[in-house]
Amino acid sequence: MTKHEFDNKVVIVTGGASGIGKCIAEEFRTCGAHVYVIDKVDGNHFVGDISCKEVIEAFVGEILTKHDTIDCIINNAPPYMSGIKECSFEEFQYAMSVGVTAPFYLVKLLHEHLSQGASIVNISSSRDRMSQPQTESYTAAKGGIAALTHALAMSLAGRARVNSISPGWINTTDIAIEGVDAIQQPVGRVGHPKDIANMVMFLCSNKASFITGENICIDGGMTRQMIYHGDGGWKLEE
Repeated sequence: MTKHEFDNKVVIVTGGASGIGKCIAEEFRTCGAHVYVIDKVDGNHFVGDISCKEVIEAFVGEILTKHDTIDCIINNAPPYMSGIKECSFEEFQYAMSVGVTAPFYLVKLLHEHLSQGASIVNISSSRDRMSQPQTESYTAAKGGIAALTHALAMSLAGRARVNSISPGWINTTDIAIEGVDAIQQPVGRVGHPKDIANMVMFLCSNKASFITGENICIDGGMTRQMIYHGDGGWKLEE
């Protein structure tokens, strides 16, 4: 990235009040961008639940009163996680609304306002390709946004690039994660929000101008690690 590449760029980050989203927003601000965050928790940002159509429309309307064009959209807001035993119809719908419908609708409302060469980055999850039990709502939403990524990349071809990132275990707390939870990762540690923010910044930069429709998994190698009972001390308890 060039030193002033993001000066005065207009950037939107959903779910940007904490964790990965907050780190992404801070990185863009450090680089001189105008950053607009929406999150359902209170704070110095647009407060609202993006599962609601009217909230997304109000958020977009506020931004367009200040800017004619949008340069980057980061769809980061996390969906609700619950499994088949406990998840209700309404809860599953809510997860899909936050994780898939909202990113689609946000881009739909703004696609005619995207600058030439704009970048959209969707935050998926390594759960888009692997699962634990009782995670259906979250996993389905993350799989959905990974697929939405390459569909949008084709629809917006020539105007904007669209990519997704699939984080693995990212520690968004102030508590260090050590021991087996760390060393089970092939790289020997869990991830940090900056690991994801760094890739977002790259994908939004001119250095990534030949990358679109791609999903990049950032998980310390966990999804590449083949494990059988007895390997490396791993044991399956029946």
